[in-house]
Amino acid sequence: MTKVVVQNGNIDGALKKFKAKVARSGVPSELKKRKHYEKPGVKRREAKKEMIRNSRKASRNKGF
Repeated sequence: MTKVVVQNGNIDGALKKFKAKVARSGVPSELKKRKHYEKPGVKRREAKKEMIRNSRKASRNKGF
């Protein structure tokens, strides 16, 4: 469970920290993934596209 301590009555700051911690933990992306069933072939295809995208980014950044 994610916890954040409110300091000096700063609820806005605590809420911002809480949202950041939750996002870093991966809960929203996991929820999005589990919302609908995805066939194994579709998962593989998406993973392959992601790998291609990442390799292109890496090669583009290597040039500099």
